[in-house]
Amino acid sequence: METPVETTRERLLNVAEQRFGEGGYEGTSLRAITVAAAANIAAVNYHFGSKEALLRAAVARAMAPVNTERRRRLDQLEAGGPPTPEELIRAFIEPGLELVLRRGDRGAVVARFIGRIAFDPSKRIRELYAAESDPIESRYLAALQRALPQASPDAVAFGYVNMLGLLALHQSQALSPTPGAAGSGDTPEPGKLAENLVAFLVAAFDRGLRP
Repeated sequence: METPVETTRERLLNVAEQRFGEGGYEGTSLRAITVAAAANIAAVNYHFGSKEALLRAAVARAMAPVNTERRRRLDQLEAGGPPTPEELIRAFIEPGLELVLRRGDRGAVVARFIGRIAFDPSKRIRELYAAESDPIESRYLAALQRALPQASPDAVAFGYVNMLGLLALHQSQALSPTPGAAGSGDTPEPGKLAENLVAFLVAAFDRGLRP
């Protein structure tokens, strides 16, 4: 049976994911979170210490399974020999999009939260997000640079940053379908979206980078 302390902490984290995902860090007040979570500022201070610490805990909770799966896939790929760019891109993209599937009814909320925070206008908030994901992301960048020797390291890094940005846009649901386009009213299933996004990125890395 959950204790009241655990329930309050989880409730604060759940509401923080939703509110930060909708309004960003600066656009969301701590009071708005505590009211929606049926808690108070003292509870935030007790469990987390501050608004920023609450955000850090929410990011860590959301990113932990993504980082674990990305690390597992990369370890497996490298154990079998030098991975191809497509294998690396797929191993990176799919865990990020699978946030929707892993968290059930809250999947879309969590994915939108991560997508919003990853490219928050505040450098401080972007650094906070990076602290939770940088080690494994740095490994993927290095692996892509080795897998694409025909392109300069700077060109691969440029493509990598754009891959992160495109993934974040899809996670945050910030990309609106083109009006009038076929299927523009539909939200792609995570599996189909992953296939389309991987194919697009493979082509971009293969033909879109300057030597």
